[in-house]
Formats: sequence, structure tokens, C-alpha cells
Amino acid sequence: MGVPVVPLVRLNYVPIIIDITWYPSQRKAIYRVDDRVPINTPGNGLYEFIPFRPTPSLALAVIRTTEDLDESTRNADGKCRVAKLTTDTLVASAYGLTNNGIIFTGYPVIGFHNRLQSSGSCLDSHQDLKITACAWDSRIKGEFFHQTTFRVSLSIVKNFIEDIQKLVQLEPKALCGIEQYNGILMRYVTASSAYLGNQDEALDFDFTYYRSKDPMAPRLYEDIIEEIEQMGIFKYGGLPHWGKNRNLAFEGVFKKYKNVGKFLKVKEKFDSQGLFSSTWTDQMLGLKEGVTILKNGCALEGLCICSQDSHCNPSKGYFCTQGKVYKEARVCSHV
Repeated sequence: MGVPVVPLVRLNYVPIIIDITWYPSQRKAIYRVDDRVPINTPGNGLYEFIPFRPTPSLALAVIRTTEDLDESTRNADGKCRVAKLTTDTLVASAYGLTNNGIIFTGYPVIGFHNRLQSSGSCLDSHQDLKITACAWDSRIKGEFFHQTTFRVSLSIVKNFIEDIQKLVQLEPKALCGIEQYNGILMRYVTASSAYLGNQDEALDFDFTYYRSKDPMAPRLYEDIIEEIEQMGIFKYGGLPHWGKNRNLAFEGVFKKYKNVGKFLKVKEKFDSQGLFSSTWTDQMLGLKEGVTILKNGCALEGLCICSQDSHCNPSKGYFCTQGKVYKEARVCSHV
């Protein structure tokens, strides 16, 4: 299913796939294609992504309450219904694209780069006593989630995608929870010469999924999400996004950067007193221990990879087991 988006920048540019949104449980993928057209091509398109718009706080509370209930009752069918409704609604509304800033009349959507590469109006919305809010606003009962984001080299990414498909074949409803948050976002990224930059051509994977306010509460299909996370980070050597992710994704991450030694030399030269450092950055760079934290339930929040049942939550039926496809993974499974 193609979704062409056409910003105006310059002539004679080959259309490229900018990103892919994958809904594995629905066996569906949305491809976003960008092209460049002559500057005098008419069009005043705007991209105001629907989930990034101000939303009635009451509606957000209802959505969160329903999600909490589906999780606590292990209602996979309910989550899959909501996921499909979410996807169908976004597709039908063109994800928030409009041809003139008001209505959507069809593809292609033509406009200037600054209007089509924008996200949404949520942060610029009017103050209205929280009648509306951003979905992630902590002042209201809204979204609360984990994000796992990493990039896998293009040379091996096909195998990673196929491993995810194998997991979905084993558990067809397992990723409906991710699809409630608009599926798996995949973006192409190029190699960088920066010392801590991307090491080669890669595909970036962005997973967003339910997080309970109770850190000891396992999520539905906890094991599948943990296995994908460990598979991407360790089996396929994925580089984690430094602004997202859970602790376990950064275990030994400095070893994945071939020029980390050069970076540390530059760091020592220009910041010998550590003014721009923190305990966290020192841990990421291998200068200090403590990336993972071992305690009861630590695997549920991604603070550790489980090595014993107490790292999950045996009282709720979750025990530390091996992965279904990636056997080296250690995940919290409902037994």
C-alpha cells in the first residue's frame, strides 16, 4: 500500500521511500514515498500527524482505561480490534495529510518541505485548562509507554525482519499492542563519519508499546517484545537510539563503535573535567559499571535481562525462559 508524499525542493530527483510503517499482525505495510517537483507546481499541502494533535483529555482517559483493562485481563482480541481500528482510521484520514491545509482530496499531496516534514500542532495548541492535551502529557490520564529504537545494518536486516515474522507466525496476536501505537516505524539511515555516528547503511526500527504505571506488572506478550528487543540489539548488533530505549539496550554498546577510542581522546582533550558528562554517559562509554540494575522485576522495565525468575514476576505467572526463535534470549514468559 503506497502513500506518496511530494515536497517541493528541486528538480530531477529520483523518488525514494522515506519510511515504512509495518503492522505485522495485520500483514500490512505502509510505504511513504517522497519526490521532488518543479517549484512552480501548484500545491499547499500540510502534514499534521493525527496522534500529534491536541486530543480531548476525556478521550485519552477512555483509551488508556481500555488499554489498562485489556492488559490486566489478557484480552489480546480486544487489543487487536483496537489496533485495526487505529490503523484503518489513520489510513482513511491520510495520517493527517491535507492538500491545502484544511482537507485531504487525494494523493499526491504537494507542498513545501517545511509543511510536509512537520509532525503536528500539539505543542503549539492553546491553553484550555487541559480540556485537550498531548496524548503523552503526564498531567492527565493518557499514554504511558516504552520505546525501543535501534538500527540494523542493511546487509543483515532481511534476516531480522524474517525472525520477527517467525514470532508472529507463532503468536499472531503478539504485536497488536505495538500496532495500537501505529506499528513498527522503519526509516533508512546512512553511514556517518562521526566517531559515535551510524557505522554503516542501516534500517532504523522504532517500537512503541504499553507500559504499566506499576513497574511489577508484566505486559501482555511480554516475552515476544523482549525477544525482539534482544534479537535486534544482540543477535543483529543493532545500534540503540541514545535518546530512547531501556537500560538493557546499552549493555556493552561502546564496543559497537569502531572509533570510540578516538571519541574518548577528543572528550578528554576538550572536556577533561567532565562538565558535559554524567554517570549515565560514562556508563554508556564503558567508563563506569552499572548499565543494568539487578532487582526483583528488573526485566519488566528493561533494567536487566532476566537470569532468574525473580527478575520477572512469578506471583503473576511470569518466569524467566528462553526465546522462541532467538534461543539465546532470556525473556519473561507467562507460564
